[in-house]
Amino acid sequence: MTDYRRLRVALLGAGAVGSQVAALLRQHADELADRAGARLELIGIAVRDVDAPRETDLPRELLTTDAESLIVGADIVIELMGGIEPARTHLLQAINSGADVVTANKALLATHGPEIFDAADQVGAEVYYEAAAAGAIPIIRPLRDSLAGDRVQRIMGIVNGTTNYILDRMDTEGAEFADVLADAQRLGYAEADPTADVEGYDAAQKAAILASLAFHTTVPLDAVHREGITSIDKSMMDAARHAGYVIKLLAVCERLSGGPGASGTGESISVRVYPALIDRTHPLASVHGANNAVFVQAEAAGNLMFYGAGAGGVQTASAVLGDVVSAARRHIAGGVGVGESTLANLPVVPVGRVTTRYQITLEVADQPGVLATVAGILSDGRVSIATVEQTVAGEDARTARLEIGTHKALEQDLSETVDRLAASGVVERVVSVLRVEGD
Repeated sequence: MTDYRRLRVALLGAGAVGSQVAALLRQHADELADRAGARLELIGIAVRDVDAPRETDLPRELLTTDAESLIVGADIVIELMGGIEPARTHLLQAINSGADVVTANKALLATHGPEIFDAADQVGAEVYYEAAAAGAIPIIRPLRDSLAGDRVQRIMGIVNGTTNYILDRMDTEGAEFADVLADAQRLGYAEADPTADVEGYDAAQKAAILASLAFHTTVPLDAVHREGITSIDKSMMDAARHAGYVIKLLAVCERLSGGPGASGTGESISVRVYPALIDRTHPLASVHGANNAVFVQAEAAGNLMFYGAGAGGVQTASAVLGDVVSAARRHIAGGVGVGESTLANLPVVPVGRVTTRYQITLEVADQPGVLATVAGILSDGRVSIATVEQTVAGEDARTARLEIGTHKALEQDLSETVDRLAASGVVERVVSVLRVEGD
């Protein structure tokens, strides 16, 4: 057996992912040593309660409630606690003690990323976070390293497995939102409180991380426009299917040229999360179940697709261990860590300045002149009609349903126009307004 240098690894958290990381570090110690060029010795696991039941059997002597003492004695610290505190404090302690850190904590990086990266730069440490944006899918390294010499124009990602599972079943089975959500909770895809998933908070955190990397710009979480999927119902799914679309919760990160708010280079970026229509021929339309996918459009590389499991203990542990091996190799090679590139400093513009296509569904009075009135309101609002389909909405034929597809329009113009439609005498109800992405 090769006599490798020993590196001390501290693990913070022993939940679904942490337990798997601990088990794999111990089970595959020899293989990991060969790959890393160093023996990775798990010196301890910080937990809140050493007696709590866990999915994986872990040696009791490794468990401790004293995270600070564990951190001080480590070369590499893996943070899998989740949440903001005490994870933030522990990561900063690890960095300041000279350790490299590995984390899957998207909430922490989305809110305190600049502080953590700056602390690492000050001492020459490095922060690894492959598992923070899309579970097992390798997307952080491609954006940070492989595409560093290219110009990423746009990212569209399905980055939340729970919402994709819900929307996929609604689409393929005609199921109702509440029923599928209950199934997702029973299967463990959704938490008892599913707000972070179904309201888009989880996806927004990941969008902020991806956009920061792709555009070399610090993207504050509060600059990410966020909408969830709780308004999506069976009728909207049926209408999308009829029109050749599927509804997905998308994280969209886009480089924009010109327009208000652009930088001195004439560019800005938009970062947004919302349910959107995707043509069924688009690669993202074929992402089923709880899987994730990230579709990247780069100036030179063209279109790239990254697909796989976006969650799960052992799947996410795979990405974490990849980071641990990278950190170990850096320790062996020596030198300072590679800092994050955020020098482009492009402004993040509000969603109102984004241009896209829309599908508007209206319930209107079924009488002469209504279509002309609706068309006039759209025209006055600088929203151009591409397609119109009318169906009778009620058995008494008193109302009709209009499905209006638009050409590209400014979000602010569209929003104001929809308000005018709702206030007009001919529109009984604005049933839905969905963006169309993927052009």
